[in-house]
Amino acid sequence: MRQAMSLSVALVGVTGTIIEVEAAIGSGLPSTTMVGLPDTALKEARDRCRAAMSAVGAGWPSAPVTINLSPATLPKAGSHYDLSIAAAVAAARGACDASGLAGLALFGELGLDGKVRGVRGLLPALLTAVAKGLARAVVPAVQLREASLVSGLTVYGVTDLADLFDVLAGGPGAAMPAPVAVAVPLRTAPDLADVAGQQEAKWALEVAAAGRHHLYLHGPPGVGKTLLAERLPTLLPDLEDAEALEVSAIHSLCGVNLDSGLVRRPPYADPHHSASLASLVGGGARVAMPGAISRAHRGVLFLDEAPEFPPRVLEAMRVPLESGRVVLARSEATAVYPASFQLVLAANPCPCGLAGTPGAECRCAPMAVRRYATRVSGPIMDRIDIHQRLRPVRSSMLVNGVPAAESSAVVAARVFDARQRQRHRLAGLGWQTNAEVPGPVLRKELPAPQGTELLSKALARGQLSARGVDKVLRLAWTIADLSGAEVPQLEHLHTALAMRRGEDLERSGDG
Repeated sequence: MRQAMSLSVALVGVTGTIIEVEAAIGSGLPSTTMVGLPDTALKEARDRCRAAMSAVGAGWPSAPVTINLSPATLPKAGSHYDLSIAAAVAAARGACDASGLAGLALFGELGLDGKVRGVRGLLPALLTAVAKGLARAVVPAVQLREASLVSGLTVYGVTDLADLFDVLAGGPGAAMPAPVAVAVPLRTAPDLADVAGQQEAKWALEVAAAGRHHLYLHGPPGVGKTLLAERLPTLLPDLEDAEALEVSAIHSLCGVNLDSGLVRRPPYADPHHSASLASLVGGGARVAMPGAISRAHRGVLFLDEAPEFPPRVLEAMRVPLESGRVVLARSEATAVYPASFQLVLAANPCPCGLAGTPGAECRCAPMAVRRYATRVSGPIMDRIDIHQRLRPVRSSMLVNGVPAAESSAVVAARVFDARQRQRHRLAGLGWQTNAEVPGPVLRKELPAPQGTELLSKALARGQLSARGVDKVLRLAWTIADLSGAEVPQLEHLHTALAMRRGEDLERSGDG
């Protein structure tokens, strides 16, 4: 019996495991058997590999072939094993140099003509290869730019199986493809200056951006809730290297093209209110794929018309909002995805949207208004830091125009300064923004704000929960950071409490 082995990587969530792809050629009638918990796409690899090897003249053994994916107890999914299967079979039958496979990870899907196509999840797979001590990898030539984002690894690009055999014989592989010039239509980026009026809401947006606080916007239709939410990412600073690599790995799993480099801007996801539970938190039959909350990791998740989402979908965010990750358990594997997102909810006051609006007549029955208001549960609302009510803009502003408003760039500069103060203060504690700091650290490791008895009274009256007290303290620190104060003052605590309870603020929005 002739045998050979190649290497690849199996991904469960963003965690990878080195897979040994073993091929053994026996004697007898031709057949191909694959073992090691392959999924449907992987089982079909034997047919793709057979046709691809025949297309480049390498041929497929006219004997029994057994392909084992080890460890056998770990479920395997995807088409990126094609290249490693073809290499192991070719090496077992002597069609290529088996010694060239030592310490080499292979990734790529094969076409029937022998061409090598791009695959999902290449970036996290390569990061696993480096972490496990591998020094070389073969990837599809079309993904060489994505592979170049990983340091500490010698990468060879291949366009077809002939290129792979050349690499195994000591060849250099394909050259880095030239950048493709794509005509991008001109499009005006969203800017905070586009939003007419709503100075108080803009201030709430600035505070949310500065401390990464969750935000709830409610008010009648057309007041600017969606406009504000869409402009929140423009106030956020760029991701740092480690954050960008983490976010890019998730996007690679989702099939996003990374030819332009790492994802540097905080991502933005806004699923429709008809989204399923699996599409929001992630799902899959055997190995769960990331959902919208993971695609929004280190960025913003916006749920417009929040009461229209199924309650079961909204309730699934309870744990991720606190832990910053989502654990998706399946019968064969448990996938863990990061989900540290900034949540923005938007809602109308009632089904018709006019309840409580001056000069407008609500057509909803009182019971319908109450039922609509409770579709977003108390536990979810308790996890929201800022509750901001928006009112219709004065008609004179829309007809006669509004004074020039601050742009996103101006507000983003203040947000950046506030973030720098937080980083400096929290440098020795392991966190970067106020929203991440646990309650015990707020109360024991940081200076006490002035007037904390205000929170004790609110807690005693049932106006705040224990979680709400921590939320107010975090908000007070963010407001102090925006104002340049070293420690939150009584006025900052008053403002934070009002923002938490959704009360009106006497703010001009100037920060």
